[in-house]
Amino acid sequence: MRYAIETRDLRISYGNKEVIKGVNFKIPEKIVYALMGPSGCGKSTLLRSFNRLLDLNKDAKVSGQVLIFGRNIYSDDVDVMEIRRQVGMVFQYPNPFPHLSIYENIAIGLRLNKMVQTREELDSRVKWALEKASLLEEVEDRLDDYPSSLSGGQKQRLVIARVLAMKPRILLLDEPTANVDPVGTKNIENLLFELKKEYTIVLVTHEPAQASRISDFVGFIYLGELVESGPTARIFENPQHELTDRYVRGILS
Repeated sequence: MRYAIETRDLRISYGNKEVIKGVNFKIPEKIVYALMGPSGCGKSTLLRSFNRLLDLNKDAKVSGQVLIFGRNIYSDDVDVMEIRRQVGMVFQYPNPFPHLSIYENIAIGLRLNKMVQTREELDSRVKWALEKASLLEEVEDRLDDYPSSLSGGQKQRLVIARVLAMKPRILLLDEPTANVDPVGTKNIENLLFELKKEYTIVLVTHEPAQASRISDFVGFIYLGELVESGPTARIFENPQHELTDRYVRGILS
């Protein structure tokens, strides 16, 4: 089996505090992998190590390896910007650029990275990304509007479209429905079922129910350690560790 992401003795510290403690796991291609665990257990920190966003924190120190399709992204010869194009990130709070139109929210990255050559190519890629994010039909007649006109769920799908426009291979989502209403949450979860046909998706969630609904594999993180990882059905139906059992039954927080 080919792995999209693999970690080897991954350790992450902020100053003198180690927050990720020797994590080893493998994530297959084209699945939804959920990282679940209580708030503050290290899930988001772990996620940010997969596209080197931790580089932006001067206090963060990373040791061990993170392999993306077999290549250690912490090697000295790695182009960090290329890694971030291949491994797109969506955050907890929908963050479209408020002073750009819906169209320009997607076009700006393509222009800055010189990924299209003509206006026709740009138009095509913008609409392609909106369609991939299941948003085109809802906004096609108002691409010049600002994103403030969108619902929370639509804003988050716009951000997903912005990431998809860069043609990544992996999508990282950090609690993408935490600030979205139930209808928007359902739309985003349905979208992930479609996207995993083409992309590897790593989803951080503190809701076991969401992990069980939409993931194929799941990892349970507790106090910076990977307690258990495996197929979602097995983890929820037959957990091997007492902590996992308590967490999925809602008696560990």
